[in-house]
Amino acid sequence: MAQKNLRIRTKDAAYQKLEVLSTNRNKRYRYFEFLIEGVRNINEAVKNGWEFSSLIFSPEAQLSDWAKNTLKTVKTDFNIELSAPLMAELSEKEDTSELMAVVKMRPDDTNRIKVKNVPLIALFDRPSNKGNLGTILRTLDSLGADGLIITGHGVDPYDREVVGATMGSFFSVPFVRIPRHDDLEAYFNQLRETYGDLQVIGTTAHAEKSLWQAELTKPTVFMIGCETDGLSEGLRKFCTDMITIPMAEGCAATSFNVACATTVMFYEAVRQRSGSPDGH
Repeated sequence: MAQKNLRIRTKDAAYQKLEVLSTNRNKRYRYFEFLIEGVRNINEAVKNGWEFSSLIFSPEAQLSDWAKNTLKTVKTDFNIELSAPLMAELSEKEDTSELMAVVKMRPDDTNRIKVKNVPLIALFDRPSNKGNLGTILRTLDSLGADGLIITGHGVDPYDREVVGATMGSFFSVPFVRIPRHDDLEAYFNQLRETYGDLQVIGTTAHAEKSLWQAELTKPTVFMIGCETDGLSEGLRKFCTDMITIPMAEGCAATSFNVACATTVMFYEAVRQRSGSPDGH
């Protein structure tokens, strides 16, 4: 029997659920679902095996072949038909997306981080800017990092602005939230047992050791501090080394933007691991 769609023509309870998935962090986690839109995000979610609760579309719109095929082939619990005005209101794009989706969250399980060879992992402490978190996920995807750990209370990785800032990379990079330091220590010990000597590198503007002096071919976790306060004291105790990224002498800037700094650190790690001086 063909699946029946849920039809929504007014701002009823079903529509209000879609709104809170977009705007309310607590409700997102209560439902364990989040809202996405756009061709790239939906394609990447499908490609990487994320589970869909619903695809959302307006039967009043002229759907592309891509949208029709997605509706036909992607497995969902049920799909949702919105009126054109409600679809436009729910969309965050100037030109209303032809498809949006409700996607199921994934559990915070460190087993999601699959190390491909020698561990190269990021930890972001209390991220406070949605764009920075999204950009860092995009960087980690681009440079082949194994995954991201998020500690402390910060912006929600499932926020639509974060997902949008990743340009689809959100669905490729495994990330887990680890709120307890005991659990973080246990994970580091697990990595050490499996891969040997693990270095946990923190960044600071005052370290004597520069990034260029660090040996990054070993199993490595880069700790990225909160944009405003840097690494918490509780996390500094896990660091086996502190490094700084050299800056031009006499420059007015006192530090890099956290997303830029992450790109520099991971690029240097990839360069070293490539085995050639210029990284090619």
